[in-house]
Amino acid sequence: MHDLTTPIELRRPALIHYGSGTLEKLADWVAASGYKAPFVVADPVNAARLSVLGLGEVGCFGTVVPEPDSDNLAAAVAAAGGADLVIGFGGGSAMDLAKLVAVMVGQPLGLAEISGPNRAPARKVGLVQIPTTAGTGSEVGTRALVTDPATNSKIATESPHMLADLAIIDPDLTMSVPAHVTAATGVDAMAHCAEAFTSKRAHPLIDGYALQGIELVGRYLRRAVENGDDTEARAGLSLAAFYGGICLGPVNTTAGHALSYPLGTRYKLPHGIANALIFPHVLAANAEAQPEKTALIAKALGFEAGSEAAIREGATAFCAALGLDMRLRAHGVAEDDLGSMAEEAHAIRRLLDWNPRDLSVGEIEEIYRRAY
Repeated sequence: MHDLTTPIELRRPALIHYGSGTLEKLADWVAASGYKAPFVVADPVNAARLSVLGLGEVGCFGTVVPEPDSDNLAAAVAAAGGADLVIGFGGGSAMDLAKLVAVMVGQPLGLAEISGPNRAPARKVGLVQIPTTAGTGSEVGTRALVTDPATNSKIATESPHMLADLAIIDPDLTMSVPAHVTAATGVDAMAHCAEAFTSKRAHPLIDGYALQGIELVGRYLRRAVENGDDTEARAGLSLAAFYGGICLGPVNTTAGHALSYPLGTRYKLPHGIANALIFPHVLAANAEAQPEKTALIAKALGFEAGSEAAIREGATAFCAALGLDMRLRAHGVAEDDLGSMAEEAHAIRRLLDWNPRDLSVGEIEEIYRRAY
């Protein structure tokens, strides 16, 4: 745990527009910045509504897939040739690919040459991020993840050159998100905050963002799931996702995300659902190492922190009340895979080394079995 005297670096986009209707500011910013060839990276749903960007005819790679792999990235980079501005328009997958496209387009570099920390080159194009879900917070971060299809493992790339010039967080864009996606992405935003809040490298500068993000999810997520037209709830979740994104840069996640990754790479579970399935179990497992902060998380989510079992039950009930089936087996996970998944998760040291409690392969497998 860090204290007030510990140095820390916090990066954010130079310009952030937050609030209802702020998407209208995009066209003027593009024109004022002198960009002539914007290129949008989007999933098929958002590729079908490019007109809301107000940019007229623009180039688009519109086939971003959930949990994108390096092949999906290569196709996006090839399609973006000639662009002078890359716009990520969608959820975390689209925005992560947009970051990588922005540093790779026009430069003879493959993913292997830029992956890892601080290896990506300076961008030759502009970068804008526009989230359409309230979950990943990728719009304000410097990190991107894609899957290596050969190994089914996540490849992380992190660089200040992948930080957007402009992020537009317009909650109106999330109004059409279905209830089950709202639930999953909201839990993802909360998990970013909770894991950063309890991390070994938690910092007072970030703790405030983290706790506020958790509190916003506790206050607004169920409302947004039950009524997708609740504008205040949608705005609250967009703000929570933004706070979670701030947490990711200087602190990042821990065991919850490490254990969720095999569910995405092996079973293609959406990232938010994978995090929701794991969240109660890791929160409970870490409670003894972080009792005071765990109590604050529990209070924000509407239950009392007591025993490890009580914490697990309270967090599971919070997620289940959103309509999420909290059993791994209900999502097609094979029991025979739990052991190898535990080994795979245990190897993600960039996250697990910062978990407040050291977890062995056997303890990780036990968490999977409790979630099964």
